[in-house]
Amino acid sequence: MQNLNVGLIGGGFMGKAHSLAYAAMPMFFWPAPALPVRKVIAEANPELAAEAARRFGFENSTSDWRSIIDDPDIHVVDIATPNHLHAEIAIAAAEAGKHIICEKPLARTGEESKAMYDAVKDKDLVHMVAFNYRRTPAVALAKKYIEEGAIGQILNFRGTYLQDWSADPNSPLSWRFQKSIAGSGALGDIATHVIDMARYLVGEFSAVNAVLSTWIPERPLQTGGADALGTVRGGEGPRGQVDVDDEVMTMIRFANGAVGSVEATRNAHGRNNYITFEIHGTEGSIVFNYERRDELQVCFASDQADRRGFRTVYTGPAHPYGEGLWPIPALGIGYGETKIIEAYDFFKAIAEGGSVNPNFADGYQVALIDDAIVESAAKESWVEVPQINA
Repeated sequence: MQNLNVGLIGGGFMGKAHSLAYAAMPMFFWPAPALPVRKVIAEANPELAAEAARRFGFENSTSDWRSIIDDPDIHVVDIATPNHLHAEIAIAAAEAGKHIICEKPLARTGEESKAMYDAVKDKDLVHMVAFNYRRTPAVALAKKYIEEGAIGQILNFRGTYLQDWSADPNSPLSWRFQKSIAGSGALGDIATHVIDMARYLVGEFSAVNAVLSTWIPERPLQTGGADALGTVRGGEGPRGQVDVDDEVMTMIRFANGAVGSVEATRNAHGRNNYITFEIHGTEGSIVFNYERRDELQVCFASDQADRRGFRTVYTGPAHPYGEGLWPIPALGIGYGETKIIEAYDFFKAIAEGGSVNPNFADGYQVALIDDAIVESAAKESWVEVPQINA
């Protein structure tokens, strides 16, 4: 069992999630494929970096992310920064021969994502984009049922990601509302998770027909660098322009003939982290709601007519990743466990010399879907989605 030294760039919300995963992964999956060593963390200035190191259990800290890239003792570069920094850091890490895990979306545009993919595709290193929701055991169980043919040929996918943290017009203008940093709004921030699950469960998108909406055009300027995700309110001071979408709705044509839709917004009062999908096939249906993440609802057409209907399967030891989680079904998992599973799969690929999905090719393909959605909304028409040759 080898030690793999991690250099984490970014000490915010996602830095906390990744740090937790590195500490806890061997506690859940033992023997672990490798032991993540929290070696060094980078933040915007020395004070923030030192504080993040103490809080998240890293041995060292730095305010210069390039020193992590240049350090020969670092095996893994973890990118948990705002989106505009992803490409530069990932390309530098690839050139240095580091394994890379990068938060989603992979980059702001398809062009940036292509540069990141080109940097890793011919190198012997593991690269991953952190669409962790597909690692929820119930979602992996849905994948198992689909691959077994339990619901037959898929006809329709209907997905949502609804939140309300930015519904208040006085929540501040964080980087997530600025195109130069984020690339897009609800589209890149949350819709990409549902797009990833649609690709994972159903297949490639062939065309989209979308609407993008911005409901709150101005917000109070944020003080301080931390992204508070709507937990603080601005005052009566100056306001800045929002130049990204608050909401996206798109119809989908899949390459295999299925149809579908994805809706995402951060302005839905009463919805917290409402990620759902409903999949209809010729032999049954599957329903998932992340706010009840230990449950998968299934209906099989082969059931007797007098007992046909949705049943609830509670995930546990008999289901995907059950060997490493909790010993009783429905004992309860949280967001942290999806990151722990993500770390397990990532480090297993490094230790065994394999690959892992979703990787930078998947992130690039999702970025091409995002670009097509933006183009479709502007043209008010169907737009074909380019396909990469991974």
